[in-house]
Amino acid sequence: MNKILLHTLRFALFLIIQVVVLNKVELGAGTLMMIYPLYIMLLPVEINVFLLLFLAFALGISIDSMSNTYGMHASALVLMAYFRPIIFKAFAPRDGYEIDLEVNVHNMGYRWFLRTFGILLLIHHFWFFLIELSRLDEILYVLQKTLLSLPLSFGLCLLIQFLIIRRPARGGV
Repeated sequence: MNKILLHTLRFALFLIIQVVVLNKVELGAGTLMMIYPLYIMLLPVEINVFLLLFLAFALGISIDSMSNTYGMHASALVLMAYFRPIIFKAFAPRDGYEIDLEVNVHNMGYRWFLRTFGILLLIHHFWFFLIELSRLDEILYVLQKTLLSLPLSFGLCLLIQFLIIRRPARGGV
């Protein structure tokens, strides 16, 4: 499938699933499940930074406009996209990344994916909940919401990858 078409389809699917399904689920204690940051993570390693930031803003503002959240999703997703190249560089393999490699748990390995996506999702969630409350005196509540939402979102993103992304074919006998 054409890569542009694939990423356009993913954009639409993540948007629809987040707005129609996950934004309606209430788990208590301010816990939210957010899968749309996975869209930014799955983009190619060598994507142009301006395109990355534009796609993050477009997805975030689309979710915001349908959820009446006034830029919270856009802000958190753009911040995550800003840190993505920095985190990728910090955890780059010794030989560097393959050109045009799709980032996912199968191609990159579990350890790499857990560390990089975990850090990026933590940045996203912490900023989102900090903006939502808009008060630094409630930092413990921000941390509570972040630490309760983070494993649920991360687990759901892993499950999505195992269900919809094919494992690369191994060379064999």
